[in-house]
Amino acid sequence: MTPGARHQAAIELLDEVAATPRPADAVISAYFRSRRYIGSKDRSAVAEKVYAVLRRHARLRWWLERNGHGADGRALVIADEILANGRAADAVARSFDGARFSPPPFTPAETRLARALETHTLEHPHMPEETRAEVPDWASGPLRDALGDAFAAEAAALREPAPLDLRVNPVKGSREHALALLAGMGVEAEATRWSPLGIRVRGRPPVSTSEPFRNGLFEIQDEGSQLVALLAGARPGQQVVDFCAGAGGKTLAMAAAMENKGRVIACDVLARRLERAAERFRRAGLHNIETRALSSERDPWVKRHKGRFDRVLVDAPCSGTGTWRRNPDSRWRPLGPGLGELVPLQEGILDSAARLVKPGGRLVYATCSLLPEENDRRVEAFLAAHPEFTVVPMPLAWAETIGTEPPGAGPYLALTPARHETDGFFAAVLERAA
Repeated sequence: MTPGARHQAAIELLDEVAATPRPADAVISAYFRSRRYIGSKDRSAVAEKVYAVLRRHARLRWWLERNGHGADGRALVIADEILANGRAADAVARSFDGARFSPPPFTPAETRLARALETHTLEHPHMPEETRAEVPDWASGPLRDALGDAFAAEAAALREPAPLDLRVNPVKGSREHALALLAGMGVEAEATRWSPLGIRVRGRPPVSTSEPFRNGLFEIQDEGSQLVALLAGARPGQQVVDFCAGAGGKTLAMAAAMENKGRVIACDVLARRLERAAERFRRAGLHNIETRALSSERDPWVKRHKGRFDRVLVDAPCSGTGTWRRNPDSRWRPLGPGLGELVPLQEGILDSAARLVKPGGRLVYATCSLLPEENDRRVEAFLAAHPEFTVVPMPLAWAETIGTEPPGAGPYLALTPARHETDGFFAAVLERAA
């Protein structure tokens, strides 16, 4: 593809993302599936451009509004090329030449816009801090409450692309074996800092098409997500529930820790997600997993299985603020319930899932959020209503399940991109009285 053709594809995708009530990654995948003729390098370049614009969305819009211009895909790409990439207005205009597959030439208004922008960089002294931080209004107050003096540093880290992390499947092999295979493939990788099963890969090599991946040796999973699954402390022979299993990443991790002994039940209200997860379970060589589609968190199945499980993991639906590095569009266009709806939903899910925990068993509540409303405040409200549960302090839970130096000394796990180089994750380990 020519530079102009790449710009046009990015413009089409940005407009489609803005108009479609689906996550950006799903929109991008569908776009390329319908255009098989686009080569892999061009797909990567176009996707990288789209994500770069989404990561700089607030700052680009600020500049466009300052110059009285709308923020459609064309304007965003023009502004990004000049402000973020430092290209001259004339150079950008030459790629908007109206040739086949390229964008139509600049309009007079776009020419004026490009001229006005080319003496500037992406940030400006008059730009509000929230705009520089790419933090939407709805999350600004709660994030400042949660992060305090670290707000600016953490917001800056959330603007950056997330690294590519892998979790080794111990049923199939060791981390050392996986690292050796990756090195043989020419992939630069190293052991992760916190997870004993994690590997961090440099760049974006196509590991998901490699033979070790197809054979189930490793899965793609952020290091923070790996730690949440490990903290559940699932052991061989136990009865375990992943109450909000989704795509099954944490289910896989717990089942592997159980060495295919015992039983893990992956539950979710979206049956199709569980069906897709089943293929991941087979590839990993794990046979101790069952799936259970629930009608809601109050499904009758929960009542029938009250008090039967050693471990129950609740990876609750949340605002996803901790995953903004991976899903930069989600901060501007939430596709699910808002925070006001999520908090009571989390309360209901946690209350219902707790019924499954046997005496002496453990309940792990987790989110990929940085907001106190969804994290420690939610746990404190649960404990006030359920005195039969107590907190297992994180250093103790970490020592029992992971065994290395923990990333913090508080009662809960609180991971952030700037401090821990993971997605933002929260986890609390709660134990029911024996």
